[in-house]
Amino acid sequence: MGTTRQFTCKHLLQELTDYLDGSLDAEVRTQLEAHLAKCPNCWVVCDTTKKTIEVFKGMDPYPLPDDVKGRLMKALQKRCHQAGQS
Repeated sequence: MGTTRQFTCKHLLQELTDYLDGSLDAEVRTQLEAHLAKCPNCWVVCDTTKKTIEVFKGMDPYPLPDDVKGRLMKALQKRCHQAGQS
């Protein structure tokens, strides 16, 4: 992402995980933070996501019931198989 391109809300959503993990390229981080300073909607998304992660980090893991885990694994396998056919 060059410095001449406008950093948009869509760009923020694409880079949010890396930003919150601290693994974002310095130039992109600067652009993202400039966007956050001007866009209240993106600021709320970023702040809420960060706070949600902090809350969940402090919680003990809750095991999935076996039936839910089975359905989830089946759905993931189906999705992976469909993606492999694309």
